[in-house]
Amino acid sequence: MSSLPERIQTRFTELVGIRYPIVQGGLAHLSFAELAAAVSNAGGLGQIGCACFKTPDELRANIQQAKRLTAQPFGVNFPIGHIPLGEFLDVTLEEGPAVISITGGNPEPLLKHIQQSGVPVKTMVLVAGGRAARKAEALGADAIIAVGFEGGGHLGRDDIGTMVLTPRVVDAVSIPVLASGGIADGRGLVAALALGAEGIELGTRFVAVQESNAHPAYQQALVEAQETDTVVVERAIGRPARVLKGKAAEQILALEAEMEQEQLAPPERLARLLPYIQGRVNTRASLEGELDEGFVWGGQVAGLIQDIPSTQELIERIVREATTIGRGFSEKFL
Repeated sequence: MSSLPERIQTRFTELVGIRYPIVQGGLAHLSFAELAAAVSNAGGLGQIGCACFKTPDELRANIQQAKRLTAQPFGVNFPIGHIPLGEFLDVTLEEGPAVISITGGNPEPLLKHIQQSGVPVKTMVLVAGGRAARKAEALGADAIIAVGFEGGGHLGRDDIGTMVLTPRVVDAVSIPVLASGGIADGRGLVAALALGAEGIELGTRFVAVQESNAHPAYQQALVEAQETDTVVVERAIGRPARVLKGKAAEQILALEAEMEQEQLAPPERLARLLPYIQGRVNTRASLEGELDEGFVWGGQVAGLIQDIPSTQELIERIVREATTIGRGFSEKFL
């Protein structure tokens, strides 16, 4: 077994002060202090998800808990949606995490809010195309996360895979880029670096670790799933998202097909679909384990998930495998 390097240095690791260019995504209802701290303690960048909390005070308490659990940098993720985020962002800025990431929608209002606060926090913006990446850079983002079509959760509308998207985004901006979507191991890390990225963001893979609060049934479903066991829902409302196959996902797809035939206007589509895609339907499966009564997010990378290790074991495995591959490449190209 190869030795574990002390660090893998890239522009991103230098930017945020971590040892390995591995970032945990802001998993809906799953990214709490325990997971975020475990990732950061293992040398990556863990993140707390703002969407996990109903009130700013709950978010503040969880950030403070993360500070007690780790002395390493961590981030807080803000998914743009239907909930006002101003008070949550103010609390986060007061607590001063190392990084704030923004996913979905227009990042400009949140980036301006952060910049006007004067708090020295690094910012990352998730995108699915070069145009959005250039905009984020122009708005002052410090790093970009490029999410390919393979990923779990909400995706871009253009169905571009990570292998093509990553170099396109790298070529579009001068700031560090992280590759996301379809990555679960050291092979994915090496591939991302070869494509010009400065690191990787993992979502689905971090659901299936021991520190995750995902229900064991959800975790086991990921272990058993193949790469073909996911579907994309919410296309009818312009928010494509990848989930594991299941009864709830089938119901959503059937309803979307009906709405397409009826040619409903966008507001009517959202109103019709909302009861089937709201957070409660997700948590019924992801937190309570009732997989037949709700849906769970999951990327095609489920086909690469074979176990439920500790976060430390997973990150060390990724780094060790990437190092071995890198050394093999050095020998082949000498």
